[in-house]
Parts: sequence; structure tokens; C-alpha cells
Amino acid sequence: MKHSHGNQEMNHGGQSMGKQVAIGSVATATVNTGGKLMKKITKHPVLVFGLGMVAGYMVYKYRKEIIASAGKTVDAGKDFVLNQKENLEDIVAESKEEN
Repeated sequence: MKHSHGNQEMNHGGQSMGKQVAIGSVATATVNTGGKLMKKITKHPVLVFGLGMVAGYMVYKYRKEIIASAGKTVDAGKDFVLNQKENLEDIVAESKEEN
């Protein structure tokens, strides 16, 4: 751990505290800006409608890619569940062999 009182820098695990604080500040600023933006958007119904139309167009335009991605995700989930089921069966079989 490196401490330097002149520039307020502390190294923890290879990263300076200054970088961590800067990243946190950016994240906080982004969240605050997003919140302010959403408040402004919700006060203008025409803007909300326009954003909905843009979102609908984008979903329609990329619907095949979205469906393919969702199918891959479902297949990966099924594979994961089957793999975990096999691991559980192996553990149960090993515990029965020990007894």
C-alpha cells in the first residue's frame, strides 16, 4: 500500500484511489443526468410518443436478430440447467458410494 500525503494518492491492488473516485464520480454524474433527462422527457408527451415510435421501429428493423439472440439465450439456459443437473447427480452418486 502506497501513501503519499502530498497528492492524496493511495494504491490498493494496483489502482489508485484517484481513479476509483473519478470512476465513481462519472457513474454518479451519469445517473443524475439520466434522472434529470427522464424527468424532462416525461413532461413532454409528444417526445415520449416519438421515442416510442423510434424504439418500435428499431425493434421491428432488428426483430430477426433479437429473436435469434433470444433463442441462443434460451438454449444456453437449457444447457446450463442440464449441466447442473448432471453435476448434482454426480455428487449424489459419490455421496452414496461413500456410505
